[in-house]
Amino acid sequence: MAFIVAVAQRKGGAGKSTLTANLAAALAGSGARVALLDTDPQQTLARWGAERAKAGRRATHLDIDAPAGWRVPAALDKLRRSHDFVLLDTPPHADTDAKIAIRGADLVLVPLQPSPADLWAMDATLDLARGEKRPAAIALNRAPASGKLLTMIQAEIARRGLTLLAPAIGNRTGIAQAFASGLGVTESAPRSVAAEEVRALAAALKALHR
Repeated sequence: MAFIVAVAQRKGGAGKSTLTANLAAALAGSGARVALLDTDPQQTLARWGAERAKAGRRATHLDIDAPAGWRVPAALDKLRRSHDFVLLDTPPHADTDAKIAIRGADLVLVPLQPSPADLWAMDATLDLARGEKRPAAIALNRAPASGKLLTMIQAEIARRGLTLLAPAIGNRTGIAQAFASGLGVTESAPRSVAAEEVRALAAALKALHR
């Protein structure tokens, strides 16, 4: 049975779609059967999938669909039986569609850029997860390697007893470059530091499924 992960963040610009795509590519690269559902009206992942179709053998197989909100539960029921992981890219502001996606998930993964504004905005996403009785985990994205702000954000997450996956994903240009080509960084630059971080985060996600 698939582990269904809704990647959700009410604040725009957190790198939600990019992180979702990179995790999917890393999981598929480890041999897992992976599906992506783009439920965000911006259809960023659907566009990424179109670019991915041009990448040939560099791109590991992923099943990508963009169901409307009311079609998501049926799509999840079907994919749960045929895949190991299903990742959903959720809309940032549409409460109804976001709730539908989160309701069908086993885990809500919240990308968080290490800034006070992003930390404050995260509460609305965590409230949605709690409202649907779904566990949540946080992934630091576009993070500096070190610094007082990063330490402060990590301490606040720990103080609140929230689950933080390691490692943080750095603010690396290779990730954006890979995304523009319809690839994950683990496919475009498999020996890079960025690829190592994404593979490690994917492994931490897999560990939650055991």
